Amino acid sequence: QVQLVESGGGSVQAGGSLRLSCVISERTFGTSTMGWFRQAPGKEREFVAAIKWSDGRSYYADSVKGRFAISRDYARDTVYLQMDDLKPEDGAVYYCAGSPVLEDAMSPEVYGYWGQGTQVIVAS
Repeated sequence: QVQLVESGGGSVQAGGSLRLSCVISERTFGTSTMGWFRQAPGKEREFVAAIKWSDGRSYYADSVKGRFAISRDYARDTVYLQMDDLKPEDGAVYYCAGSPVLEDAMSPEVYGYWGQGTQVIVAS
């Protein structure tokens, strides 16, 4: 069973930065594409960013373009989400997820593996 473990969340002032990490227990077809999602209290889970292991193609939600960057490290089986210029509305629980497809990467339904989440709090 593939396991995803996130870390790196915390509290930061608006304008600050955090880097989230997601360690993958094993890279398989089911984790060909890795995504980050977030969910704030009372809101639906929303797509943040996704990356394809094989060629690094990446996709971002409009709300984070230019501020967030997703990357992957083969040697460490880890996916990162660098978050800069954080805003209060970025505060949420952030989830790492794995999918066998890149198409519809923005849809949580295509992801079969999920981490437990890491909390991000952005103070204004």
